[in-house]
Amino acid sequence: MRLTSFFAAVMVALAPVAQASPEFWANEWPDTNFEKTSVTSWFEILSGGPPKDGIPALSDPGFVEAASETRISGTEPVITLELEGAKPRAYPIRYLTWHEIVNDAVAGVPVAVTFCPLCNSALTFDRRVPQGVLTFGVSGKLRNSDMVMYDRETQSWWQQALGESIVGELTGTTLDLMPSWMESWDEFRARNPDGLVMAEPSYNRDYGRNPYRGYDSSHRPFLYSGEMPPHGVPALMRVVRVGDRAWPMDRLAREEQIAEAGVTLSWRAGQASALDTSRISKGRDVGSVRVRDARGRDVAHDVMFAFAFHAFWPDGTWMLGN
Repeated sequence: MRLTSFFAAVMVALAPVAQASPEFWANEWPDTNFEKTSVTSWFEILSGGPPKDGIPALSDPGFVEAASETRISGTEPVITLELEGAKPRAYPIRYLTWHEIVNDAVAGVPVAVTFCPLCNSALTFDRRVPQGVLTFGVSGKLRNSDMVMYDRETQSWWQQALGESIVGELTGTTLDLMPSWMESWDEFRARNPDGLVMAEPSYNRDYGRNPYRGYDSSHRPFLYSGEMPPHGVPALMRVVRVGDRAWPMDRLAREEQIAEAGVTLSWRAGQASALDTSRISKGRDVGSVRVRDARGRDVAHDVMFAFAFHAFWPDGTWMLGN
């Protein structure tokens, strides 16, 4: 597997990774209630390298008109959020690669736009729960190679792939998943010429660089020791997850449109992989996916790696076709 010096350094540093335990993290997380948890074994949780907030989540980002944005290449992926009552918004993966969470408010709805590079999981959540509105940060922990978020209000930990609290006072609480999708910047601005795109953050980051070069061409995921996917599906093949069903991307790319299980999945070429070459804009074409219901409404879904789907939905259904 090809690695940038950044990613290689992280792997070397984590060779003798310390296993998770409440005692180990007591100083870093003094306000987290480790007595409440749905985690059955602390060995499932590992340090991803950076400490708490070492990957800085963003809040209340700025936006610019899509027509005036010139830094983003046409094939670069963005997370699109289109809510009634607000201009469509694009959250570029070139920024989320380095920040992973954006706390925003759209059409009066507090949202968390999230991206876990190690699982290719891009999900948008409603930040409102019965206890109030939450603000999310990056814990620096991984479970099944997936980002563990935390909320600043109760210091509870949340599994990004599930949108569920797994440690702390809010254990068992789930976030509502909102329809959003990854597509190319060209697709977004062609459909939404009056839309908005998140402005470049003011951090000193090489935005547009992929620090995980070659990751989605590797045979094994990073910091993952669980089972590999069944049916011969490669661990790092992208799958489209809708609920507890997963459609392999190679099938969807081949057929381009699939109508099954009450949804219609559509694929079109033109989106670069964010986890291929050192520059996101140069990544190989992995295509864009939309999922709609029988009435043509967008359906909340994820495009994640197969190993992560199997890890979190071990009894899930694989939509392999004939």
